[in-house]
Amino acid sequence: MKYKAIIVSDLHLGTKDSKAKDFIEFLESHPTHLLILNGDIIDGWALNRGAKWKNSHTNVISKLLKISNKTKIIWIRGNHDEFITEFIGSHFGNIEIREDYILNLSIWVTGDEYLKKSYYIFHGDVIDVFITKYKWLAKIGSVGYDMALWLNRWYNRYRAWRGLPYQSISKDIKSGVKAATNYINDFETAAIKMGEKHGCQGVICGHIHQPEDINLPEGHYLNSGDWVENRTAILLDNSNNFTIFRM
Repeated sequence: MKYKAIIVSDLHLGTKDSKAKDFIEFLESHPTHLLILNGDIIDGWALNRGAKWKNSHTNVISKLLKISNKTKIIWIRGNHDEFITEFIGSHFGNIEIREDYILNLSIWVTGDEYLKKSYYIFHGDVIDVFITKYKWLAKIGSVGYDMALWLNRWYNRYRAWRGLPYQSISKDIKSGVKAATNYINDFETAAIKMGEKHGCQGVICGHIHQPEDINLPEGHYLNSGDWVENRTAILLDNSNNFTIFRM
């Protein structure tokens, strides 16, 4: 296998803006021993609002089932796919449904010395004050984000007609939401603290659609981003080096 582990999140299958075909192409060109689906893989919120499930979304599920013959898959619950909560702890072939996951690594330092390092992997909604305390507000925000994505499509068709480069209105809005959330709940620091509670030196999240790889004083923070706009993933090679893939 080309990679030891790949972590992806926020595919939001079931929404019009999910990049299902791109994700299948990514899977085909990035074989891995372990694939961690870190939440919001299927957007149950959008489907409940009447969003249409496409053939391309079914193709992603079919692809995951196919590669599970050789690849271990961990599907971690997110807030948009919370309907899998009742299946946490269950195995479907080589696919396991979990609330979170700890990735243990042995990182070579020098000679025969290795450093043991653990990463706590969870979606991230449990440290989002809007999800934990004001879920109704988060759902309204989700509708607003869908509207921003719709506006973004038409706006960029106009820009293309004018010969102007692509500009993401929805990403700018999402960045603004992230800044507001960090002001209230400092997402990255809160995530690191969650990792510390589980005896880990690093943490890997999704949820806020903001790919990131930063070393904070308290630990290593990684975020896998999303497959709605960023089309990003976290790759772990066989030498235990993390990189952020961007399509």
